[in-house]
Amino acid sequence: MAHDHAPVTYGLLGRTLKHSWSPQIHERLGTTPYELVELEPDELAPFVREGHWQGLNCTIPYKQDLVGLVDELRPNAARIGAVNTLLHGQDGRIIGDNTDLFGFAWMLARFCERHLGGRDALRGAKALVLGSGGASKAIVAALEDVSATPVVISRQGGDTYETIAESHADASLIVNTTPVGMYPNCPASPLVPGTIERLASLRGVIDVVYNPERTGIMLDADRLGIPAESGLVMLVGQAWLSSSMWQGRELDEELIGSIESDLMRQCRNVALIGMPGSGKTSAGRNLAELCGRTFVDMDVDFSERYGRTPADVINEDGEQTFRRMETEALAEVAKRSSLVISCGGGVVTRPENLPLLRQNSTVVMIDRKAEELSSRGRPISQQRGIQALAAERMPLYRAWADTVVSCTGSARGDALEIMRRLSL
Repeated sequence: MAHDHAPVTYGLLGRTLKHSWSPQIHERLGTTPYELVELEPDELAPFVREGHWQGLNCTIPYKQDLVGLVDELRPNAARIGAVNTLLHGQDGRIIGDNTDLFGFAWMLARFCERHLGGRDALRGAKALVLGSGGASKAIVAALEDVSATPVVISRQGGDTYETIAESHADASLIVNTTPVGMYPNCPASPLVPGTIERLASLRGVIDVVYNPERTGIMLDADRLGIPAESGLVMLVGQAWLSSSMWQGRELDEELIGSIESDLMRQCRNVALIGMPGSGKTSAGRNLAELCGRTFVDMDVDFSERYGRTPADVINEDGEQTFRRMETEALAEVAKRSSLVISCGGGVVTRPENLPLLRQNSTVVMIDRKAEELSSRGRPISQQRGIQALAAERMPLYRAWADTVVSCTGSARGDALEIMRRLSL
């Protein structure tokens, strides 16, 4: 059943949009108000053809549907067979364009310069493009423009996600254009486990998903030391060109990188790790207050989630049961954005917790001297002894941490030092 929609100045069309970051981006670009317009398939044509709007972007699943709804297709949209930007011409005709091509080309050029030795690094190289939707078509075009050889892998056809390692061991780049790994179903990868390890020629991974910051396929690449980037700058780049079109003027191109950096800083969690009693909770609460973020104490979250305290579970069911439940809770919390998370002291004892944190967090170790730590109310510290725990865990804390902050003597001081380190 179609619904009436109010007039829109600028906006994004799609079916499920509540997690989109486009409004924040367009606020910086000057195309406001920018609204999220969720439409069912039967609502798309009436909204586009009869609605009152100035400029629209479009995302999953309607980019290809728009090709048949516009009066004029600009060359990029015609070449790709997908529309992600709509504008009204001076005569009132609806024009369809595609700015995904520019966004990905901008990202690809920077990726090649940063990680592969220059813009021509992919000339003649095989690039695997996972997925065959609207975004995939723009990415194939951008890869062709740098003389790479794109190979599309999808659920249909002879090549599949399961056979990539056998068929394409010579691939230099993987680009994921599928939604697999996107929040809230993360971390996840469209590839079967162990695939990337078998691609001996792989030099880089790009995922057009931007939330979380590191998807499952990116985490796999990170683990092997292969450069990997998310699609946030592609999102900003295509928005920059769309906004330039709507405003009728070319905006400063430096906005692309600066908006990307600001969004990453704002949305990336700060996850605090360290010994029990090191001051993670107090520092985290102060940091959240200073930065205007939501604070999550994983011990409190655990108690609220399960109706039992960590100490109760450890004493009644054993540490291993607690650790499994702790990982389940962390998986739900760590995929969110803009949080300050105080982790339990033993979070580092389960390797599977590291990718949960790394997908969307900067990991900060709070380093307090062992003789200053208290075991009161901490059953594992009491059972094992602080010195024994420190010997086991301190190397893990340091290995997991992106940065280590030595206690300053006050929780406020620790929070201020973290802010300084992370430019919050």
